Amino acid sequence: MTDPSEATAVFERLRRHQSPKLALTGKFAGHGAVESAASGSRVTLSDGRSALDFGSYAVALLGHRHPAVVAAVQRQLAVMPTSTRSLANPVSAEAAAVLVEYFGGVLPKVYFGLNGADAVEIAVKLARLAAGRDRVLAVRGGFHGKTVGALALTHHPLFRTGLRGCATDVVHLDPDDPDAVRREGARGPFAALVFEPVQGENGAVPLAPEVLRRWTRDAQAQGAFVIADEIQCGLRRCGERSVALAEGLPVDAVLVGKPLGGGVVPLSAMVCSEELYAPLAADPFLHSATFGGHPLSCAALPAALAAVEELAGHGRFLADRLAAGLRALRARHGRVMSGFRGRGLLWGIDFTAPQAAGEVIVGLANADLLVSPCLSRPTTVRLLPPLTTTAAELERALDILDTALDDAGRIRTAD
Repeated sequence: MTDPSEATAVFERLRRHQSPKLALTGKFAGHGAVESAASGSRVTLSDGRSALDFGSYAVALLGHRHPAVVAAVQRQLAVMPTSTRSLANPVSAEAAAVLVEYFGGVLPKVYFGLNGADAVEIAVKLARLAAGRDRVLAVRGGFHGKTVGALALTHHPLFRTGLRGCATDVVHLDPDDPDAVRREGARGPFAALVFEPVQGENGAVPLAPEVLRRWTRDAQAQGAFVIADEIQCGLRRCGERSVALAEGLPVDAVLVGKPLGGGVVPLSAMVCSEELYAPLAADPFLHSATFGGHPLSCAALPAALAAVEELAGHGRFLADRLAAGLRALRARHGRVMSGFRGRGLLWGIDFTAPQAAGEVIVGLANADLLVSPCLSRPTTVRLLPPLTTTAAELERALDILDTALDDAGRIRTAD
């Protein structure tokens, strides 16, 4: 697509048939152009520009169109792209076995969904059924999805505006309170503790391991299930296959998604214990989805996980260089950049005001660097570079960020 009128038509269709605000934000982000192709860490726009993709809300961990993942999906497409749902499918069975082995075999059961909220929904549903209890503990600042069930666990009230009853039977804990789970247990029984080891939408906030160790121990002492939501931070995004398992936390489930389909097809999963899975083992139709365990998505999984492992060492190099670069930028641009935090390839940059964050986002967009804002934290922007990012691309991104911070600082000074 090179004709500007074609991009204009896209925005008009968005405005008319979906949301005028979607059209407006898309037009702003692309300066009137739309995405038309992608490869590796770059996205090609309809006007011919090429943008570095450090956003995509953590989906593009392997960049775009990773050749091994594309080839695996193409092979399955040529054989059997969908499932009868009444006959057993070997592709989903293999994907489940591969995923269990990937996490060391400590969690032997798998349920496949298409997005993160799918995994959250089934995990909490099973916890309530298996425990015979309703109450669930979540964490302030956490984000677990926007479907009605997952929305109860998501902390920020922004996403529940106009909806009553979404937070029923959910208590949000202070992430800095080691005694919170024990105290809630004293108030009454609960089915599960759900947490993100590194909170993504809240601005790449790692929860303190010592607090999580205390919480998980206290939850299990209460007979409750422990669920680690690693949909954004897992699968080497934050360095480890599973952050919770690497910390030695006694979890009953790890939830993964976003890059699980290699950035090519949608896929999520709950990997869990026999005890948590028991209601679904007793009745496999207790919870089902037409496209859960879809053959094309499951065909991508082994190739995606293999590619992630091949790039894990390079990911550690990128993470160290990015952290060093952010430290240098914070030292130079304190008027605009108030701090940063994160782990691995998930970082949140804090700005001194929402206006400053907006000015930097504009500067990044002008220089063709895509990032992910935090909807519930307007002073923070996420950087989510792919494992496929080259050293040169990372340096280019840091240079773009440096310039955008400098420009925003001059605006702040003028004000």
